[in-house]
Amino acid sequence: MRIELRVCRHCYEGEHENEHKTKITRDLVACAEIIEENVQHTELDDIHIRWVTEDEDDDGRPEAIPAVAATIQNEQIMVSDTQLVTMGENGYMMVYPNPQDALKVLSGNINEINRVTDKNVVPRLSEEGAEILTNAGTAAAERDEDEADY
Repeated sequence: MRIELRVCRHCYEGEHENEHKTKITRDLVACAEIIEENVQHTELDDIHIRWVTEDEDDDGRPEAIPAVAATIQNEQIMVSDTQLVTMGENGYMMVYPNPQDALKVLSGNINEINRVTDKNVVPRLSEEGAEILTNAGTAAAERDEDEADY
């Protein structure tokens, strides 16, 4: 499996004046960097962090995986400036344009690293990022309980 995290450099650096988005973007990068440092302990073939800018010479083209997520807003195509793309060995691609979903996917890879090594690698997350993952863990535990009742 391959992963490409496309990150808006302006969001990361806080230039878009959206503090929440800046924090989540930084959380995504922190997670991706930990995975990149420990990729040998995962089932990933590689991981790329692609910095996207609004500069004229940056067309936002993918670096490693040829897929881009877009939505339609007000009858215009809008490409998400921060997104996670995964591609499995079978060639299937999954695109996560929602930063919260991307954070959950990346944290799953970090959990796997912690399971197969004696390390305890944990990214420094913002309160917002930690809350997203806590809520995701709570929802998963509730689903497991519901399934056990059958």
